[in-house]
Amino acid sequence: MRPLTLALTVILLTGATLPAFAASTEADFKAAYAAAEAANNEAGKLRNQWTTTVSALTAAKKAAEAGDFDKAVAASKHAEELAKASIYQSQEQKDGWKQMEIR
Repeated sequence: MRPLTLALTVILLTGATLPAFAASTEADFKAAYAAAEAANNEAGKLRNQWTTTVSALTAAKKAAEAGDFDKAVAASKHAEELAKASIYQSQEQKDGWKQMEIR
């Protein structure tokens, strides 16, 4: 009886974790890409878009066209992080020049 219980426990636990390892879908890509594009557009309004963000968005789109949605989602998330970093940089340096010491 004990081996059967152990086997069922392993099967149930494995089955419960499978969705965590599921492959990304086209819908996942579209959501991640839209978030990245929105962040990049906000950076554009601040006149601080990074070229690396555009490269990551291009890579995401190419991966999606090839059907590799895992790679496309990863590239989209990377692009969003880059865009958010450029927004942070813009806000951080907005008035930074005023604090510089003039010699």
